[in-house]
Amino acid sequence: MTTTKGTTPTEHVTHALVRDVHLATGDVLALVTLDNGEDRPTTLGPAGLTELREVLLAQRERATAGRIAAVAVTGKPGYLAAGADLRGMATLTRREQGLELARLGHDTYRLLGELGVPTFCFINGAALGGGLEIALHCTYRTVASDVRALALPETMLGLVPGWGGATLLPRIIGARAALAMIVEAPLGGNRMTDAATAVRTGLADVALHPADFLEQSVVWAGQVLAGEVSVERRPLDDEQTWSDAVATVRAQVDHRFGTDTPAPLRALDLVAAARTADLDTAYAAEDDALGDLLVSDQLRAGLYAFDLTNRRARTPAGAPDPSLALPVRAVGIVGAGLMAVQLALLVARRLRVPVVMRELDEEKAAAGRETVRSTVASLAAKGRVTDAEANRLLSSISVGTELSTFAPTDLVIEAVTEILEVKKRVFAELEAIVRPDTVLATNTSALSVTRMAQGLRHPERVVGLHFFNPVAQMPLVEVVRTAGSSDAAVATAFAVAAACGKSAVGVADRPGFVVNRLLLRQLAEVAAAVERGTPVEVADAALRPLGLPMRPFALMQLVGLPVTLHVLGTLHEAFGERFPLSPGLEQLSAAGRRVVPEPDGTGREREVDPAIQDAFGAPAREGALDAQGVLDAVLAGLTQEVGLLLEEGVVSAPQDVDLCMILGAGFPFHLGGLVPLLDRTGWTTRVLGHRLLPAGVASIG
Repeated sequence: MTTTKGTTPTEHVTHALVRDVHLATGDVLALVTLDNGEDRPTTLGPAGLTELREVLLAQRERATAGRIAAVAVTGKPGYLAAGADLRGMATLTRREQGLELARLGHDTYRLLGELGVPTFCFINGAALGGGLEIALHCTYRTVASDVRALALPETMLGLVPGWGGATLLPRIIGARAALAMIVEAPLGGNRMTDAATAVRTGLADVALHPADFLEQSVVWAGQVLAGEVSVERRPLDDEQTWSDAVATVRAQVDHRFGTDTPAPLRALDLVAAARTADLDTAYAAEDDALGDLLVSDQLRAGLYAFDLTNRRARTPAGAPDPSLALPVRAVGIVGAGLMAVQLALLVARRLRVPVVMRELDEEKAAAGRETVRSTVASLAAKGRVTDAEANRLLSSISVGTELSTFAPTDLVIEAVTEILEVKKRVFAELEAIVRPDTVLATNTSALSVTRMAQGLRHPERVVGLHFFNPVAQMPLVEVVRTAGSSDAAVATAFAVAAACGKSAVGVADRPGFVVNRLLLRQLAEVAAAVERGTPVEVADAALRPLGLPMRPFALMQLVGLPVTLHVLGTLHEAFGERFPLSPGLEQLSAAGRRVVPEPDGTGREREVDPAIQDAFGAPAREGALDAQGVLDAVLAGLTQEVGLLLEEGVVSAPQDVDLCMILGAGFPFHLGGLVPLLDRTGWTTRVLGHRLLPAGVASIG
């Protein structure tokens, strides 16, 4: 590795480029740029870490000789670094290999605090995992104001932030805020931190405009070195504050997962010890944790899920040639209820096309307009859209009562009540208005798209576009193809889903498709256990080892009992007693009763209200199941249903089942999705007679 003076590097290497920058004071700052020379984000494996270590050692020699006053690290456009090389991690099979990688990371990164001169990290783009840990080791940190992807997602994958993250982050921003990034955000849908939040918490020292971010960062660094800018640091949490933070998050993890998820528990242990441990001791503990977790089934499952939600999601199986997609320059949405408004805002924001909505009467149309207005106002108030963008959205969405407004549209999505005859009537009315090539899509969650298209002159243009609620947050869209759907209509649906920033999975037209069919089978098994005498509290807690976002009755409450029962009835009609009806739930729905208490801020709102037991009768000894029995019934039922989904060709591969359940139902990464869990626990072999994934996929053995 050579170091050159001037403004451009003379050597292009795998991961690190170095050039000297002369500051206004006359001092020299050595700027290290991480760049893998490829289109994909920079990641760091053994080769990259070794090279970065050599570069930093060279800078230490220069600092000792008085030739440089500081060192800064930045990344190529868009990324500081995306963390460790996950593909390389997948090849590790022995604990010693994991320990070696962990120690190499520490030996490299800690040099940033041991160069003898101040170090800066110029966070120019996404900094994930090991990428963010580089910044944590630096003395000072700037961030581009448009950066929205700062995260330590390791616990989601089955790891810990083991290159200093678990030790340094709580010392920098406080234990509670650190645990939010290390545990709560990854396990809560892999939420990211943005630049503004980073500055507010102390993760970054200053946010600078992205247009000339590097130049401004260099100027700011020079001001710090000259003593013109002083950076205040947050004091270390006192012992009680620190321990309370760890205890709070540990209780949350236990409530949701129990002890079946080693990664967040190891992360909590590391943070708990980080307040008083010296770096050698703290980093040795991180090494031990990584050594264990890098060869665990949890990591294999996490890497399998990561691969699905990245590579497989980008190239959906069975999608037609994208060139067949029709241009979409205007979109219509039938209905102006909450779901319809969510769809309209998503389309208007992402596709940037006019959206026309239609309701049956002016009162409902006015209510729809108000929902659009209030939702946009809320987005603007939270800083999620600028005032200019808010005005654009309001001007691009119209809500009226005239069917004729759909005439110029290229795509119409119906989002009316889940009654087949109503949806058929909507499509028949639309066909008389729109062009012959306008694509007609339904947002149905369970009904037959084929039957909706019956009787139309052009049934080939009808497809399903099943978005999930809340539309803005849920990343999955099920693209439903009937036997008669044209390639052009289906390709258009996939293109619209992608343009909306969603991951699409193609599914055949069978009741419930994938996600709702499996979720309702799960809920039906839980309800059936209660109907047979299992106490509601036992049944509600039985699925805790799965680490799902919600317990069964909380999910029913969120969806709404009438909707849950309607979908259950549709699946019962189609599939019989695999989806048994629940008189107890029907009684609760008819009475308008909640199945979980009103939220009270204690976390207990996610658990079933024991008072609803009266709708099912007193628990019985004969026929009652314990928690393990309920879990076994659910897993056996899900195994049967997955086998049937594949047999019926609803999806082409078990990987698509997992993609749907991870993105559409929040199935945890640490399980790898549903199928790896069923394989690992032997359910596929017991119920279907064979594994669904090859041996070694998402597991060590």
